[in-house]
Amino acid sequence: MNEIDVQRTAAKLGLAPEDLFCYGKEMAKVLSSPKGGRKGRLILTTAMTPTKAGEGKTTTAIGLSDGLSLMGRKACCALREPSLGPVFGVKGGGTGGGRERIVPEEKINLHFTGDLHALTSTTNLIAAVLDNELYQGNELRIDPETISFPRAMDMNDRSLRQIDTCLSPKDGMRHRSSFVITAASELMAIFCLAKDRKDFLDRVESISLARRQDGSVVRVRDLHIRGAVEKLMQDALLPNLVQTMEGTPAIVHGGPFANIAHGTNSILATDLALRLSDYVVTEAGFGSDLGMEKYLDIVAPLAGFSPDLIVLVGTIRAMKLHGGVLFPCLDERNDEALKEGFRNLLFHVRNGRQYGIPVLVSLNVFPQDRKEEIERVEGWLKERGIPCAVNTSYQEGGRGALALSEEVLRLLEAGGKDYRPLVRNEEDVQERIETIARKVYGAKEVVYDEEVQKLLPSLTAEQRHYALCLSKTPNSLSDDPHRLNVPEHVLHVRSLRIFDGARFLVPLTGSVVTMPGLPREPLAKRMGR
Repeated sequence: MNEIDVQRTAAKLGLAPEDLFCYGKEMAKVLSSPKGGRKGRLILTTAMTPTKAGEGKTTTAIGLSDGLSLMGRKACCALREPSLGPVFGVKGGGTGGGRERIVPEEKINLHFTGDLHALTSTTNLIAAVLDNELYQGNELRIDPETISFPRAMDMNDRSLRQIDTCLSPKDGMRHRSSFVITAASELMAIFCLAKDRKDFLDRVESISLARRQDGSVVRVRDLHIRGAVEKLMQDALLPNLVQTMEGTPAIVHGGPFANIAHGTNSILATDLALRLSDYVVTEAGFGSDLGMEKYLDIVAPLAGFSPDLIVLVGTIRAMKLHGGVLFPCLDERNDEALKEGFRNLLFHVRNGRQYGIPVLVSLNVFPQDRKEEIERVEGWLKERGIPCAVNTSYQEGGRGALALSEEVLRLLEAGGKDYRPLVRNEEDVQERIETIARKVYGAKEVVYDEEVQKLLPSLTAEQRHYALCLSKTPNSLSDDPHRLNVPEHVLHVRSLRIFDGARFLVPLTGSVVTMPGLPREPLAKRMGR
């Protein structure tokens, strides 16, 4: 591994020491963005429907940036910040794997530069000041039964999904409340969608909190805490600079989940990367049905940039899972499962192509994969005219991503991009939900719970044109996590949340929750052994 020196890493992007606020030698905030336009080519990494272990999107994004750097290209990756929920839960970290990681790994996975702490504190400041209004006489005439703004913490804790506050009358007006994980909070969404500091603060002040007794909306601006929010967030809004193990620059900023939020790093960070680098590799969470769809229908239209190429991660392991083999065996069942599960990979390739962006399959290799299986999948893709490259960067570092990097450069040179969003905010809300359900999830029909049917007609003219951020399980194209491969299904929309600050409508499908729980054996129990 290269010696970590953030100033040397910054110099590769043309940044001087005075452009940085350093956290020792390892990490820095970038204080200013260079003048001039965006010069970089943007590559978006997504995946087929993943197994619970993940198929290696972050590892691929890091590996590809290292591979491009080895080929003499000025490259960097733009990634999300890890959340402590997955770190201590199932995933164990969000910094890549094997020989393709960003460093300093432990600091990035835990407290990093304090961005998630700032977002958590800001969310809880808003909730605390709102409750204090009730306690101090309720001059805003808030109806406590209508309070909809949750508190937040950056940890999986299912016991906080629903709570009662002020159990003693002397502490204020009792009301129902809840916690969301910080990565699923409205503040996190705003943080990653804001174009500048003023846009961030304006969006925060637009957040709806509750209703008055006359039915009018109480917003953050009514609490008069804009200055306090700016103080808490002033450093967090600056993108973070670190490096890969091989010394390639990595800009890491923001961390919304893709199943219950929009699933990619901040617009501020990607914009900075595109101004500093010739090739920028970013990722969108989970499969193309979640992070990629939201990137192309929400982030790209708002940000004014879009990917020049989609790199879609596929694995033998995931294809076998979708073909019905949970524990791979060395007999004919493997071959049948691989062929059947290949349908899932093809579905995700189709998803990317319908946005008018070229798709390249990165076939990520694991030690248990057999050579003949890899060659078989390569052959199937070639027969269908789908570009593919084998990626062994997990085991070999940047050198293992050279074939992938070469194919990326070839496709970028060939062009062919004709990006077009699948849905537009001007369209009817139900029409957009059903377009995504049919064309991206493969649903035959959409069914709405009674609560949603009542709420849709009451949306304001402005809310009808908010972006659509569907919430869905990452484990299936359907809303049932147990239905694998490409199932025939009906999408069930059970509730609708309105985020006036993020300017999102969030239809919740299936049984997705915004505060995850820990597994039976959380990874927190294995740390330090």
